Amino acid sequence: MAKIKITQVKSVIDRPERQKRTMVALGLKKLNATVEVEATPQILGMVTKVNHLVKVEQA
Repeated sequence: MAKIKITQVKSVIDRPERQKRTMVALGLKKLNATVEVEATPQILGMVTKVNHLVKVEQA
């Protein structure tokens, strides 16, 4: 599987609880935090739900 780098670029303050939990599930807890994960369908679905809060790059 391909890997992707996900970086949090916006705060989760004043966001719905579901989006906050999705960010934690992706491993993002702080602004400008970056994680490298496998590009599985589940991860890509989570990224789609919070795409306005993150930046995605190919790793």
